[in-house]
Amino acid sequence: MKLSKKFVSDYTSLDSVDFYEYADAMLKLGNEYETIKPLVNASKLIIGEVIECSMHPQSDHLHLCKVNIGSEVLNIVCGAPNVREGIKVIVALDGCVLPGGTIKKSIILGCESNGMLCALNELGIESKYLKDEDIKGICELDELAIVGEDPIKFLELDDMVIDFELTANRADLLSMLGLAYESAIITGNSVKLPKMNYKVNKENINNSLSLKVDTPNVYTFLSKRVNNVKIKESPVFIKNRLMACGIRSINNVVDISNYVMLETGQPLHFYDADLLGDTIGVRNAQDGETLVTLDNNKRILNSEDIVITNGKEPIGLAGVMGGLSTEINENTKNVVIECAIFNPINIRKTSKKLLRSEASIRYEKGLDVNRTYMALERACYLLEKYANASVCDGIIEYNTLDREDKIIEIELDKINSVLGYNLSVIDVSKVFDKLNFKYKVVSNKFKVTVPTRRTDISIKEDLIEEVGRVYGVDNIEATLPVFESTPSIYDKKNRVVRDIMVSLGLNEVITYSLIKNSDVFKFTNDEFGLIKVLSPLSEDREVLRHSILTSLLEVYNYNKARNIKDCSIFEISKCFSLINGEYVEENKLACLLSGNYMEGIDKEYYDFYTVKGIVEDLLDSLGYKNRYSFVVKELPDEMHPTKSVYINVSGNIVGLLGQVHPRITKDEVYVIEINLDTLFDNRVGKVKYKEFSKYPGISKDLAFILPKDVNNEDVISSIKQAGGKLLKNVMVFDYYEGDKIDSNKKSIAYNLYFESFDKTLSDEEINPLFDKIIENVVKKHNGILRDK
Repeated sequence: MKLSKKFVSDYTSLDSVDFYEYADAMLKLGNEYETIKPLVNASKLIIGEVIECSMHPQSDHLHLCKVNIGSEVLNIVCGAPNVREGIKVIVALDGCVLPGGTIKKSIILGCESNGMLCALNELGIESKYLKDEDIKGICELDELAIVGEDPIKFLELDDMVIDFELTANRADLLSMLGLAYESAIITGNSVKLPKMNYKVNKENINNSLSLKVDTPNVYTFLSKRVNNVKIKESPVFIKNRLMACGIRSINNVVDISNYVMLETGQPLHFYDADLLGDTIGVRNAQDGETLVTLDNNKRILNSEDIVITNGKEPIGLAGVMGGLSTEINENTKNVVIECAIFNPINIRKTSKKLLRSEASIRYEKGLDVNRTYMALERACYLLEKYANASVCDGIIEYNTLDREDKIIEIELDKINSVLGYNLSVIDVSKVFDKLNFKYKVVSNKFKVTVPTRRTDISIKEDLIEEVGRVYGVDNIEATLPVFESTPSIYDKKNRVVRDIMVSLGLNEVITYSLIKNSDVFKFTNDEFGLIKVLSPLSEDREVLRHSILTSLLEVYNYNKARNIKDCSIFEISKCFSLINGEYVEENKLACLLSGNYMEGIDKEYYDFYTVKGIVEDLLDSLGYKNRYSFVVKELPDEMHPTKSVYINVSGNIVGLLGQVHPRITKDEVYVIEINLDTLFDNRVGKVKYKEFSKYPGISKDLAFILPKDVNNEDVISSIKQAGGKLLKNVMVFDYYEGDKIDSNKKSIAYNLYFESFDKTLSDEEINPLFDKIIENVVKKHNGILRDK
């Protein structure tokens, strides 16, 4: 939103403040700005009069001019086709800095030139704001221009412009009146409203036009009629104010609609009454319906778009742009004014799909119903004054909104407790005075009347925010916090998990929580609903993820494309889903491992057992030793069917691990995903540490030929059961399938480690246990002990 100093000064005085200091004060109020600059950024310009003009002897288009600037007569060479004796011009003197460079004395084809005669576009005014003659030739000033004076002031271009980046909630600042109220907080000056008085003729609009509303998406619709308008060029002050705000002048009638929008924040639209007919309607468009808008583009509409009709067909796209069929043109005599409030959600969807305009920006953020009535009256006043219009009596009115101001009651203690200030009743009263809010105070309790122009204030907290920003954060007394902050238990556990994964050689990554719609249901068999972003930046970032693994695969593919084949990464992050209409947020750990994990002469690569060992180390370190198992059951389609398992802790499935299915990636890629919330729901005691035994242990190996459908975990469980307390560890060190044993068999070799804390063990003590282990495995799992 661009603020014109001269425009805002029509409603509150800014003469008492330096404009750059004013901009900084607005910044402290929370209104950030991008730029602050003069409307015309040029120096050393002066009004001159051409007293002699002749052709340059060595050129067919250059002229030799003598220009009177009041204090002296300058020789200036000029190539403009319209330069001639007797006209008053803008003279750029030696040393003048223009957007195109610095003007210097020079010799042009042997003739001295002591300056330049300027066209308006050479002063930095964009060509879209100028007429063709202003672009092709130098600027010809009116005869009233005084030689020697400042041409920028004469042209009323001596304005300053601030380009604000407003927050989404401050719809009131999308108008000069709103900016005037905000400026009054800084200056302490009063705000005066624009004039709205006009005369009416005997004709009543209700006799010539009827309104038909067929949609709940219009909240307010007002209309008046003016007759016998005269289409002509706008007054200079209107054109300059529009230009300062980035809007091109068209003609006086169209410019007035834009002027009132900038002034009040309420968009208007003018229809040629003779082209409109006797009915104006509002409804939702039909799917596939078309409309040619003012920019001469054919728009294809759907049922979410709101259209203005003549009772039969669309003549305007509500809140966005009017239709070409009822455009104001040089032959227009009678005008119907539309001033309305539409459903901002519909306007947002339409503008995003078809066209974003100055009007739609304001409709999207919400409008003040009282400003709607004000804008209609203001438009009638300006049309009467600057277009010689005759205003018809009566008004077409449809309104469903409350026009009463909001009342909010709030205690002084509440304000201070939320802000951390120590304000008095007088301090808060001064803030409400600056905001121009009416209020009453009884026993430190404020009863505040919030005007409808402040659509962003509806609850106590909004009012507290206003007190805070107006009183100023710079006025807060600096104090040290008196409370102690401790991380949550989940944060502690996340840190422990992170440290364990790093100690195992994995690198942490952070990826987007937003993924493709097509990736949401990968790596899971859970049933849940999608959580979509209303306005995604791209198709790749439109849905909140339920699994981190798809994001880690993106990281893997990114690295692989850059010839980085060894990948050991993990991420701890939130995942999201919609279950039974409720939003669910879960904390998860995910890992992706591929390639070598050990470099050197003896390279080691990731396989299923290495990845399984990582999970075991993690669970053991967290205190779940001997409480977990690995379960084989129906897995997600993205997991390898024979090299993947679920992780079971205390009877609850907490995650999965295994190889990614070859149809997803041809590389041998392993993944782990654990729901940390579900894992931590399983309570554990403190991790106990035991000293090493002083006595040597005994290590023995044995191998079994087993049926292929026997689970290795079950075999290890049977070995531990038979081995008793002296058996400290069981480890698989060999696995074989091949032509030396039956095709439905497999061979697994185990290393058993026995140890005592009381004495050195002997074979006589271990052999009975060893025999019992063999007997247990043979009996329970149909195993055959291998001799070799």
